[in-house]
Amino acid sequence: MIASLFIIGFSLILFLYWFRYTCLLVLSAKPARDYTKQVAAANQLSFVEVEDQIAEVSVTDHLDNLSKSLDRDYRLLTCLMRHAAGFQLGGYDLEHRMLMIDFAVMRGWYALAKKFSMPQARSALREMATIVGHFANATGERGAATAGV
Repeated sequence: MIASLFIIGFSLILFLYWFRYTCLLVLSAKPARDYTKQVAAANQLSFVEVEDQIAEVSVTDHLDNLSKSLDRDYRLLTCLMRHAAGFQLGGYDLEHRMLMIDFAVMRGWYALAKKFSMPQARSALREMATIVGHFANATGERGAATAGV
């Protein structure tokens, strides 16, 4: 019984480690052509400015405003990705689903960390902004592929 619990616990820890590592690896990959700023400007997204402001903000209320901006951008981009003409028939890729889960986890981590550690809260917001940027680039890539550019 104890051995089974140990194996299950160890497997869960390894799975969580793999999940975090994979998400960070996906986010660190640089695309051949970056559509992030074009998509942000075309859709009036604020995640680019949020990334610049995260380090400067020292009040939790301002961080909450940045978090709300990221949530708004995230909802808009996932809606665009879901309804894009060039989108896969089966739905989101595994990569995008993993990043969606990571965004939700980072949102929860931010809500917890802002009460105890401002650097950890900033780190969570930075990762959320990176995920939104990744989705913006994916939206731009799909738009360019559909347009034949």
